Parts: sequence; C-alpha cells; structure tokens
Amino acid sequence: MKENFDFLMPSVNFFGKGVIKKIGDRAKMLNMKKPLIVTDKFLRGMDNGPVAQTLDSLDAAGVSYVIFDGVEPNPKIRNIQAAKQVYLDNDCDSIITVGGGSSHDCGKGTGIILTNGDDITKLAGIETLENPLPPLMAVNTTAGTASELTRHCVITNEKTKLKFVVVSWRNIPLVSFNDPMLELDVPAAMTAATGMDTFVQSIEPYVSTNRNEITDGQCIEAIKLCEESLREAVANGHNLEARTKMVEAEMLGGMAFNNADLGYVHAMAHQLGGQYDAPHGVCCAMLLPIVEEYNLVACPERFAELAKAMGENTDGLSTRDAAELAIKAMRQMADDVHIPRSIKAIGAKPEDFELMAENALKDGNAFSNPRKGTKEEIVQLFQKAYDMK
Repeated sequence: MKENFDFLMPSVNFFGKGVIKKIGDRAKMLNMKKPLIVTDKFLRGMDNGPVAQTLDSLDAAGVSYVIFDGVEPNPKIRNIQAAKQVYLDNDCDSIITVGGGSSHDCGKGTGIILTNGDDITKLAGIETLENPLPPLMAVNTTAGTASELTRHCVITNEKTKLKFVVVSWRNIPLVSFNDPMLELDVPAAMTAATGMDTFVQSIEPYVSTNRNEITDGQCIEAIKLCEESLREAVANGHNLEARTKMVEAEMLGGMAFNNADLGYVHAMAHQLGGQYDAPHGVCCAMLLPIVEEYNLVACPERFAELAKAMGENTDGLSTRDAAELAIKAMRQMADDVHIPRSIKAIGAKPEDFELMAENALKDGNAFSNPRKGTKEEIVQLFQKAYDMK
C-alpha cells in the first residue's frame, strides 16, 4: 500500500430517490443568497424535469436564483464567459449546476474565471488555481462524467478546437446530488455514451500509475456494476434498478479517478471531442480497447484482474491470455450498447492525427498512463481507431 496519498471528494454527497428535494435546505446551510443556476435549454424546458425540481426546492427554502441556460455540449470558453456576465449582472454569490458533465464543467469554468482571472487557457494543468471558486453545488442528471464529484474542469477552446483540463481540488463541488429518478427519461444513445464514460473511468484508474488500494476497490466494484446494469439501462431506460446501479458505478468511478487519475484514453478522447465537437463518452468508448491493448504490456497482471471483474473465466489461463480477455470484454461492452467502432463515425480525419497526438501527450490525463508513448505511437493509435471495422 502507498505510504502517502490524498483522497479528494465533495464533503457531502446525496444519493438516492428524492434527494433533489434537499437542494434548497442545503443552499440555505451554505448561506447561498442568490445562486446562478447553470444548465442547458433542454433541461430547463422539461416539465417537472431536473431544473424545475431544483427551482421548486429553492423556492420552498426561500432562496432566490438566476438562471443561465446557455450550456453547450463540450462547453466552450464563450459559454463560461456568458455565464460569468450573467453572474455579475445579477449580483450572484454562488453556483448550482444542473445536468451532466457539460453543465458541471461550465459551472466550474465560470467559477474559475470569476476568481482566478478571465483567461482560463492560462490555467490549464494541475493545481494552477490560487483562489477558491464561489460556493458550488452540483445536481447530476447522467451516469457519466462524474464531474459533480471531481476536481476536473474540461473546457473547449472554440477558436483552436483544443479541449483542455483545469485540475484542482478547488473545483470540487461542496455538495453533489445524484437522484436516479432524474435519469429515467435519458435517451438510449446518451445513456450508452455516458455509461461508457463511467466504464472507461472505472478502468483507467485501475491501471494508472497513481492508483492506490482504495481506488482499486472502487474501480472493481464500479466495473462489476457496469457489467450488471449498463446494457439493461440502455435497453430500458425506465429500469430503475439498472439506473441506480449505474449511478453507483459513476460515483465510485468518479471518486477513483479523482484520486488515481486517468490515462491516454481520456487524453486522446479530449482531442477528438475538441476537434470534431463529438460526444465525450463515445470518443472514450471507441478508443478504450485500442489504447488498453497498447497498455497491456505495461501491467498484464492488472488487466488479468480486470478480466475477472468483467465476468470473464480466466481459470487455467496464463496472465497474458487472461489479460487479453479484458480487452475482448471492453470491445464487447461497446458493441452491445451500439457504439461505433471507427472514429470515422465522428468525422475524424487522418491529417489531424499528428497535431492531436502532440496535444494528447500534453493533456493532464496523459501523465498517469501506465505505458509512456511517443507522438508517433499515439498517431498510430488514432490511425488504428480510424481503420477499425
């Protein structure tokens, strides 16, 4: 066991049916006078949806609020700048994000530029923030990114098409809310994409160079929950048991990678998402078996253990043969939830691979990958993902 490591997560995490009703009381406990609600137009327009229920809870507690509903998928710098202006124009004092990873990242990004300078591109990296963000709570609506729990803020520079990460303990929301009832109407394709993100975020920390015994246990349990429930949640979104297990998996995986970090799957997926404005979970899912097959030689015993967690029978097999079953299981999961195999499906172009490979190696997630690659090797991985059938 590692002699020294820190372990980061929100101070309070509400989980389970109906916890969204606690938002107003918790806002009062945090002395929020006028929070900025950061969300998207779709969620705001839903009758009795997550935003409406959040506002009902705030109204009941007598907490005023202002709404910013300009969040885009893969939130852009223009989104956080627009949200900041609404915050300042209305004398807000705190932030509540409602949605999936895009809303949470947008809210975090807004908080960052409110207190740490307007040019967020200068803050990309690990622990670059000198000042705390405004008080932040996160209401989660997808079993995906786990941004409601983590220190990661992922923003896209719309001018350069570069997706970058600001990683800091200051980004961690003070309170998170995960109510599985909010996910029952999430469409199958989004359930698959966000669920595969959870799956990937449970695998990468297990083979990360920053792993520890606590994160190992979280990863294994999260992977088992994904195996039990992701296919079912995609097939029938109103399967509450499957939805609940996927929320549990998302929280466990999020806590794990918040502390053990990720790897080349996410570092490369950020390049695909930024360059082609593609869904993050889909990018991760397409890259997962290819990148982990590349990583296998660095820690085959870890992949053999992953195979067991994924339900593969490894009895009598060598470590290498058992490890290869893990790669097979990863590809099978993506196939079963109808994720395309080739990055051609999101418009990837080989002429972009060299620049994306260069940027992937600079991504904050690259440094904990178990195998250290060259730019040429990362280009080859993008090309293999492009050629997949």
